[in-house]
Amino acid sequence: MAATAKERQAGEHISALLDDLGRSMGPAGRELADELVRSIVEFYGSGLARVVELLRDAPDGTDPLALLGGDETVGGLLVLHDLHPEDTLTRVGRALDEVRPYLGSHAGDVDIAGIDPEGDEGADGLTLRLRLRGSCDGCPSSAQTVRWTIEEAVARRVPEISKVEVEGVTEEEPQPKLLQIGSRPPGAPAGDVPGRAGAADGARTAGAPAEWQPLTGLPALADGESTVYESAGTPLLLIRLPGNLYAYRDHCPGCAGRLGEAAVDGERLRCPSCAAEYDIRRAGQGEHGHLEPVPLLEESGSVRVALPGVLLGTGP
Repeated sequence: MAATAKERQAGEHISALLDDLGRSMGPAGRELADELVRSIVEFYGSGLARVVELLRDAPDGTDPLALLGGDETVGGLLVLHDLHPEDTLTRVGRALDEVRPYLGSHAGDVDIAGIDPEGDEGADGLTLRLRLRGSCDGCPSSAQTVRWTIEEAVARRVPEISKVEVEGVTEEEPQPKLLQIGSRPPGAPAGDVPGRAGAADGARTAGAPAEWQPLTGLPALADGESTVYESAGTPLLLIRLPGNLYAYRDHCPGCAGRLGEAAVDGERLRCPSCAAEYDIRRAGQGEHGHLEPVPLLEESGSVRVALPGVLLGTGP
């Protein structure tokens, strides 16, 4: 199909802008602008390739809009251009549904307290306000690790959210912005799209951000089975129970021993060294303290965990 007059004009306009930059900023500026354009073209090219892949492999009868909107890459592009089939609140609900299994391990849940528009201080994007319930509420360690998980899920499904505020969680330092993609303001040119990139801050230890790590090559675990997996040099104990996969630091608080050979009895984990027992579903609670849970997201066969800086390369 031949390019339309509008498409040809857009291409000519881009070329003219690049020429103007070259004349005003010199060869270095033109080279930088060319690299920017190449990066944008590659970004959208990746999105188009993902669209083709999804539609090609989709089973018969699949709703194409729901399929494309549910994909992280394509869904982000649809949000960017105000084309996503689901509104912000619906996608926030889906993101929270992803993390509810982890919240359940803390005997807690989360409610949406509100979504606020852009602030008066020049902040782009929306602010999501949440309220924790259960044992997550009031426990700083529990609440902050839950927060990492929520922020990661929200950043992937709702990129127009630039900040997450959790009631009752004290921020010792200003919270960096989430990876945020802003939609095009009404009436603004197509290329005028605000955006901000950042990292969610892990607050169990000040200045120790959480780093999300994919668990590749993870063996399939049946219900009641466990394994030790080393991620970024940190040994993790992974336990599969009906409906959920749980991750804990491979360390018994009772005897400081390893838990790789621990027995799983129903929903209880028994240390092989000191026989201390811990509740797997309830954040590893036990008589001699509790295991250290690691935020985990499992979706479409992929598993990722959030390792705070305090765990990376450090011992018990």
